Amino acid sequence: MKAINEMKLTFESRSANEGFARVAVSAFVAQLDPTVEEISDIKTAVSEAVTNSIVHGYKDQIGRVYISARIYADSVVRLTIRDTGCGIEDVQKAVEPLYTTCETGERAGMGFAVMEAFTDKMRVRSTPGKGTTVYLEKRIRSKG
Repeated sequence: MKAINEMKLTFESRSANEGFARVAVSAFVAQLDPTVEEISDIKTAVSEAVTNSIVHGYKDQIGRVYISARIYADSVVRLTIRDTGCGIEDVQKAVEPLYTTCETGERAGMGFAVMEAFTDKMRVRSTPGKGTTVYLEKRIRSKG
């Protein structure tokens, strides 16, 4: 199925840009007239994906985060959040709740679980040394 609208966004992996990504994606999705809960779900999922790229993908360096959002005629939104950072060695392990590579104890290891809970579909692809891509899908229900 062909998208009826699409946008792409690229920004540096600075924590200040996480809020920008949330607002930009939610503004794009607003054309579907989502409920407050639906827009909140999307903002939360995008926030988690972008934070993962910044904190885990690039660690202590600055790279680029790429987001694409597509809207389809059946009110489905498909989001892709991608980085070219360090990648994930074991994706199956990484998506388990409470799993984290953070050694300082500052991260709970719930990012992927939150993304999965707030969207209808989530998929993660990663190659060590080349980066990670998170695919998210959310159907916007009619308010009527």
